[in-house]
Amino acid sequence: MPNLLALDASTSACSAALLIQRGGGEPRLVSRFALTPREHTRRLLPMVDEVLAEAGVSVAELDAVSYGRGPGSFTGLRIAAGAAQGLAYGLDLPLLGVSTLEALALAAHRRHGVEYVVTAMDARMGEIYVAAWRCHDGAIEALLEEAVMPPQRLHLPAMAERDGWYGIGSGWSLWEQMPAEVQSSVTQRDVEAEPAAEEMVLLAARDHAQGIRPAAHESQPIYLRDQVAWQKGK
Repeated sequence: MPNLLALDASTSACSAALLIQRGGGEPRLVSRFALTPREHTRRLLPMVDEVLAEAGVSVAELDAVSYGRGPGSFTGLRIAAGAAQGLAYGLDLPLLGVSTLEALALAAHRRHGVEYVVTAMDARMGEIYVAAWRCHDGAIEALLEEAVMPPQRLHLPAMAERDGWYGIGSGWSLWEQMPAEVQSSVTQRDVEAEPAAEEMVLLAARDHAQGIRPAAHESQPIYLRDQVAWQKGK
């Protein structure tokens, strides 16, 4: 298993996580997480220093760097991308961008063991960032591709299972604006959850093991809203 560092500033939360394995021992996960609106620039790199110090690891022992590549706050995404690229460039390491929505899905699965998850983040301007997932046997499958849309337009894939969907993320604060069929299908919600580096480092480790190892200059934040505007203008 690679020694991997992850950092995230995509929402009002700021986080860093380190996944390491030494010798034949069990992997160790060290993380920091805090709600720090408008303080990401000041808090992010000190969090990185803290997880490295707690684990007794130097940056020279890292095999890759990862970060929350979006969707999320434009400013926060740029802060995390800039910090992660700086580290990856300086150490000549791969830089893996991780979906904030997929990180939320993994968080729901790890905490509650749920299989079908709808991740939704408040995108402001009356819209949500949203995707749907199946989490099964340690794998995460996208059932609804990441998109930005008004909550009134959300429609979920058909599902035969009776347990219903688990909704996670700040986008569920717009529950009253969602269609009736969505409200009847989503049986549990966690509105307070924010994406975290702890899940991102696990997803990055999965991608790294599959041979996904882009160079630092190849990784870019994913804003979704810019992409949609560009597609409409074609």
